[in-house]
Order: sequence, then structure tokens, then C-alpha cells
Amino acid sequence: MSKTAILSSKFQITIPATVRAARGSKAGQVFALIPKGTGILLMPVPERGDLAGIAKTASAGGYRDRTDRI
Repeated sequence: MSKTAILSSKFQITIPATVRAARGSKAGQVFALIPKGTGILLMPVPERGDLAGIAKTASAGGYRDRTDRI
């Protein structure tokens, strides 16, 4: 699904409708722009509610802390 977009004179880019529909993007959604080599990675920023419970099964055991450094 390779589509192109043009940077406007106001430095705005419109995401093609087929790409928006495939990814479920909505008007007003916030995106992070991450420089990657010679390109830019466009990532949606998750809502706070979407992150709830994401670390439920994380375990703090087995990690080194400052006291066991040499």
C-alpha cells in the first residue's frame, strides 16, 4: 500500500484516504514524527486510556539496580 503525499506551501501533508481507512486514523488524532535515516516515521500517539493495563504482567524481578554495579 504505497501512496504518496505532497508537502503544501503551508508545510502540511494530507494522509491519503486509503491509508487513513486501513489504519483507522481519525480527524484530530495526534502523530509523532520520528527521524529515521533519510526518512520520517509517522506513528500515532496512543490515548492515555489505551495504555491502561499494558504493564499488568510486567515483573520487576531479575533487573540490575544501582547497588550491584561495579
